Amino acid sequence: MSRIIAGAAGGTTLVSVPGSLTRPTTDRVKEALFSRLDAFEVIADARVLDLYAGSGSLGVESASRGARAVDLVEFDGKASEVCQRNADLVNTVARRKVVSVHRSKVESFLDRAKEAVRWDLVFLDPPYPLEEPALAEVLAKLGPHLAEGAVVVVERSSRSPEPTWPEGMERFAERKYGETRLWFAEPGVQEAPAPDAVEQADDEPADGPEDGN
Repeated sequence: MSRIIAGAAGGTTLVSVPGSLTRPTTDRVKEALFSRLDAFEVIADARVLDLYAGSGSLGVESASRGARAVDLVEFDGKASEVCQRNADLVNTVARRKVVSVHRSKVESFLDRAKEAVRWDLVFLDPPYPLEEPALAEVLAKLGPHLAEGAVVVVERSSRSPEPTWPEGMERFAERKYGETRLWFAEPGVQEAPAPDAVEQADDEPADGPEDGN
């Protein structure tokens, strides 16, 4: 049985998804994860995205700890209903709609997201059968929607390989908890052009090089 660990709704028992199709994050892993996120100071007033949300436990934990807005994305019908029930628990405590539930495939949700939308904290806990190329595609679609200083957390089996990070996203930490491994990534720093390259570009004629004839 999962619960909200801390914050305004701390101690609240969460609804679980029936059956074995989802793999909820254990309270032990969740407590260790959020201890690190608190140290990173990325939760308070953050815009949070929980992809492959399952029961939505990571997203609603963020809301309880002070996130400004949380989007839970889950395609499975039963799981999305559970997400809504858990979202309602936190929204009731907050007395406003902090958590929104989107029944959608992750790829479709990111494709539809407005260009200006940026998230500060993103969780990805995909089902184990999801193949690495599919996860890499999702990470690539996510990249343009990360705010400056954002943190991305990918949760996988400890036997899974490290995700393939797209250009513009870099891993900065990794932790293993029993059968679970967490990877932490952030937007990469874009290097400025070398001074020589800038000067050369400025010296070129506006219409391109002159014809040699």
